Amino acid sequence: MTRVKRGYTARRRRKKIRLFASTFIGAHSRLTRTITQQRMRALVSSHKDRSRKKRDFRRLWITRINAVTREDRLSYSYSLFIHNLYKRQLLLNRKILAQIALSNNNCFDIISNKTINQKEKTNKIKES
Repeated sequence: MTRVKRGYTARRRRKKIRLFASTFIGAHSRLTRTITQQRMRALVSSHKDRSRKKRDFRRLWITRINAVTREDRLSYSYSLFIHNLYKRQLLLNRKILAQIALSNNNCFDIISNKTINQKEKTNKIKES
């Protein structure tokens, strides 16, 4: 059986791995074994952080909506606002609500007033 020298094949494989790790620091971008370890860690982290990103953005939207709802009224909170939205069947997701709260405050006030007015109307009907 003839001898096979793996120079070209091995070099091509390692070069492909090194291109992935070109931005890593120190031995993590130079040594083949540590490059492969760091590459596995990087891919795991990127997979994990894709779902983390969704979670972080949802938290950000909730914080923004809560800040705007508490701005004028003392006893009105995010949870009451969302509860009243669902009761009123105004189907707006948190991303859109946060964008409206930042860009167009008047529009957000109209939405929140509709939810409050609906609650007051139901209270008046129950009292009668």
